Amino acid sequence: MAGPAVLEIGREAKAVQWASFDSAELTRMYDFSGRTVAITGGAGILGSEIAFALAGCGAQVAILDVNAEAGKAAVERMGEHGRRVSVFPCDVLKRDSVAQAADDVIHRLGPLDCLVNGAGGNKPQATTSAELKFFDLPADTLRWVFELNILGTILPSQAFGKGMASQGYGTILNISSMNSFRPLTRIPAYSAAKAAVSNFTQWLAVHMAQEYSPRIRVNAIAPGFFLTNQNRFLLLDKETGQLTARGKAIIAHTPMARFGEPHDLFGSVLWLLSPASQFVTGVVVPVDGGFSAYSGV
Repeated sequence: MAGPAVLEIGREAKAVQWASFDSAELTRMYDFSGRTVAITGGAGILGSEIAFALAGCGAQVAILDVNAEAGKAAVERMGEHGRRVSVFPCDVLKRDSVAQAADDVIHRLGPLDCLVNGAGGNKPQATTSAELKFFDLPADTLRWVFELNILGTILPSQAFGKGMASQGYGTILNISSMNSFRPLTRIPAYSAAKAAVSNFTQWLAVHMAQEYSPRIRVNAIAPGFFLTNQNRFLLLDKETGQLTARGKAIIAHTPMARFGEPHDLFGSVLWLLSPASQFVTGVVVPVDGGFSAYSGV
């Protein structure tokens, strides 16, 4: 018979006999009161919704974004939950900026429990089209997209992960993409970068657990198709708001027959950041309406 499990709640760890385990313990797992979470790209559509969900579960949330004004606007939209959300300017492509943001977060909110690497995206100039062939994609734009997604994940993981290594606990959640499983047409830099994010997630999970503490976990979610500022121009016609040919193809290959809504991420995010997933590290969880399961026939 298995012995007692170690259940981590916030910064505490205690032994739990499964025979006495009840729903109250499960509920506590998803209570983020007393925990601090930083979210890069937190002013974006998905990042701000994740911040809202975590604040609603009691967490102190730090939104890190290069656009601090957009972050403040996001906080205002959160209403009462916004009282637990602070905004810190941060450019995830600049080591000094990330290091300063990490120092500011810890100084104001205390030791960090969780980091969500939400900064990322694509650019039209890095997307092939009838007017812009693959052979002509500008190197500087390709470099920007790749660095935003992979370097923008690594640098915050270094800055905040160092503190987790010192304290012996913490959780990092990266935002990968369906593109990491199957590269999509037209967006080569974004697809390659997200594949790198998934690979880095596995590497960092092993590194942190073996070199520093098994109580430091690193996972990722791989959202399917959500309408964001980066992909809207590909999926909806600017003039009519109707689905483009690409948008129709995506819906046809998504068994749930719709795009994802930001709240569709909440369950996976809360699970991977909570003690409910305390034996889960190094995984990439699809949140895609069945897209990755469907062969097309």
